[in-house]
Amino acid sequence: MKKLYFLFLLSSVFYFSQKSDSVALISEVKIDAYKKPVSFIASTKSVSVVSENLLSQNPPDRLLESVNQIAGARMEERSPGSYRIAVRGSSLRSPFGVRNVKVYLDDFILSDASGNTYFNQISPDLIHKIEIYKGPESGDFGAVTGGTLLLQTQNSDDLSLNLSSGSYGTFNESINFSKQFGKHFFQVYQNYYRTDSYREQSAVERKQIFTKDNFKYSEKGELKAMLLFSDLDYETPGGLTLAQMEANRKQARPATATLPGAKEQNAGIRNKMVLAGLSNQYQLTNGLSHFVLVQGSYVDFENPFITNFENRFESNFALRTHFNYEQNWDKVSAEWRLGYEGATNPIFIKNFDNNRGTESNPQNFDKLRNNSGFYFLSQKLNFNERLFTDISISLNSNAYKWEKIFPTSETGNVKFKNQWLPNFGMTYVLDKGFSLRGKIGKGNSAPTNEEIRSSNQEFNFNLVPEYGWNKEIGVRKQFGNTIFVEFNYFDFRMKDAIVRRQNEAGQEYFVNQGNTVQKGWEFLLESKRFDLKNEILSHFKFRFSGSIYDFKFKNYIQGSSDFSGNALTGVPKTTINSLLNFTFFKKLAVDYSQFLTSKIPLTDSNSVWSEPSLVSNIQFRYPIKFEKSRLDLFFQIQNLYNEEYVLGFDINAFGNRFYNPSAKRNFVVGATIEL
Repeated sequence: MKKLYFLFLLSSVFYFSQKSDSVALISEVKIDAYKKPVSFIASTKSVSVVSENLLSQNPPDRLLESVNQIAGARMEERSPGSYRIAVRGSSLRSPFGVRNVKVYLDDFILSDASGNTYFNQISPDLIHKIEIYKGPESGDFGAVTGGTLLLQTQNSDDLSLNLSSGSYGTFNESINFSKQFGKHFFQVYQNYYRTDSYREQSAVERKQIFTKDNFKYSEKGELKAMLLFSDLDYETPGGLTLAQMEANRKQARPATATLPGAKEQNAGIRNKMVLAGLSNQYQLTNGLSHFVLVQGSYVDFENPFITNFENRFESNFALRTHFNYEQNWDKVSAEWRLGYEGATNPIFIKNFDNNRGTESNPQNFDKLRNNSGFYFLSQKLNFNERLFTDISISLNSNAYKWEKIFPTSETGNVKFKNQWLPNFGMTYVLDKGFSLRGKIGKGNSAPTNEEIRSSNQEFNFNLVPEYGWNKEIGVRKQFGNTIFVEFNYFDFRMKDAIVRRQNEAGQEYFVNQGNTVQKGWEFLLESKRFDLKNEILSHFKFRFSGSIYDFKFKNYIQGSSDFSGNALTGVPKTTINSLLNFTFFKKLAVDYSQFLTSKIPLTDSNSVWSEPSLVSNIQFRYPIKFEKSRLDLFFQIQNLYNEEYVLGFDINAFGNRFYNPSAKRNFVVGATIEL
C-alpha cells in the first residue's frame, strides 16, 4: 500500500505525452470559445482544455480517462456504452446520458431542444480537442447551469488506420482521412467497435461514419457541411445491491419475486442517430461578419427494460445565427455579437410490455414537442492587452406541447417563464503569464424531455426549471517556461434543483427539491516537456489536478424528513487526478495515470455512501518510422491494481440497487498506422 501511495505522489510530479502539443503549456494554448478565440491566460471564462495528449490516454470505447483529468469535470460509466458527464455536480438529475450540459461538435449542436445529449454516439477517435466550460455561461451558449462542452474534430491532413483488441472480446477499428484539396478541406471518418464487457448483459456494438467539407469559397466566406451517422447497441445489466455485488460482481440484475431480471428481459439500448448540418461564415465588411447554421437530426431509440419496451422516434431542428462586429483603436479593441439560437424537438413515444426483448401488448403512446431558444448580446473588450472583459446577456424561452394518444386521448401546453440571464467576466494580466480573473453569471436549466415524460410513463407538469447565480474568482500563473498553476474558487447557489427518484419497479421520475449551495476549489499544476539529455530516461512531463467541494442541500424537505445540510447526492467531496509519462531511449513512452475519488453519498438522506477508490492505468507506446509512414504500437492496462470499484452509481435507487461494478484489471493492445 505504501508503494501505491508513493507512485501516486510521484505521479503528481511527472507527466509526458509524445503528441506535438505536449511542448506547449496550457497557458499558451488558444481557446476557440465558439468563434471568440483568446489565449488561455487572458480568458475570462472558467475553461479547461482536453488536448490531443490527454485524449491519447483513452481506450477506444470512451473519453472517460481524459475528461476525468479535468478539475471540476467527471465522466461516469454505469455500464459500457452508458455514460454521464457531470460538470461541478450537474449529473444530480441524470440517470444516464448528458443533461444540464450543452454540447457542440465543431460549429454544430449535439444537444437537442430540451437539453439532452446522446454523448455516447460519438467515437473517441473522432475528437481531437475538447474545451470544457464550467458553470453557467448564458450569453453565447444559452440556458444551462452545469456547463458547456465544445468538441472539435480533425483540422489537418491525416490518413490513418487504428486497430486494437483487448479483454472481454474487445475489438476496435477506425479509419480517418482528412486532406486539403484546393478550397476544400475534407474529412471522412469510419469506426467499428464491439465488446462483450466485464458483466453479464453488457455487450456493446457501435458503428459510425462522419464526414465534413469546409469550403473556403472566397476570401470572405466559408461554407461547412457535416454528416454524422451512428448506430449504437448496448446491453444494460442494471444495478446491484451491495450483497449481490459482493456475491458476484459480474452478474446482471437478478429477478425478484415480482419482476424478471435484466438478462431475461434482454435489457439494453438500441440507438440510431443521423445528424446533418450546414454553416456559413461571411465577412460583410472589414469589421462586420455574419454566421448562420441550420441542422437537423433523427433518432430511432429502443429501450427494452425490466418493466416495459420503449420506442422513441425523435427529430430535432436547430438554427443559430449571429452578427459580429469588431473595432480596434490604439490600445483598445472591442467585439460585439448579436444573435439567436433555437430548436424544436418533436418526439413520438411508444411503450409496450417487454416480452424477453420484444414488443408485446401496448401500454402508453404519447407525443411531446419541446421548443426552446435564446436571443443573446455579448461584448468583449481588450484594454492594452492587460484588462479583458466579457459581458453578455441572453433572453431564454422554453415550452412544450404534450399529447396522450393511447389508452386515453388528451393534449396540453406548458410554457416556462422567460429568463434574462446576465454574465460578466473580467481578467487582469498583472505580468506576462500571470492573471487574475473574476466572474458572475446566472444559469437556468429547464427539464429535458426524459424528465417531463420519464420512464414511469407519466407527464410531470409540476417540474419547473432550476436556476441560480454563480460567482467565482481565479488565478493563473506561469513560472518561466516550465510550470503552470491555476486555482479557482466558486460559489453557486441553485434554486428548485431537479432530483431523480425511483419507484418500486425501478422506473424513474423527477421532482424539484429545494435549493443547493455548491462551493468548491479547483486546481491544476502542469509542466512543460523536460528534455533530460539522457539516453535512457529522455524526457518527462507532469500534470496534477483536482477539486475539493462543499456541496449541500438547503431547505430540502421530503415528506417528514428534513435533508437540509446534507451533502449533495452523487458528488465526491475530493478528487485528485494525475498523469505521469516517462520517455525511455527517446522512443518508448510510458503513461501512468491515477484517479483518487473520495466517498460519495448515494441517497439524499446520506444514509448510504460509497467507498473511496484509487484507480490506476498504465500505457506503453512505441513508434516505428518508415520512409513515408509511421506505425505507433501501444499496450494499455486499465485498473492496474485490480481495484474493486464502481465508475457510475445509481443514486437514490429503489431497493438499494446502487452499484454498477466496473471491470477489474484488463488490457488493450493495438496499433495506429499513419500513411
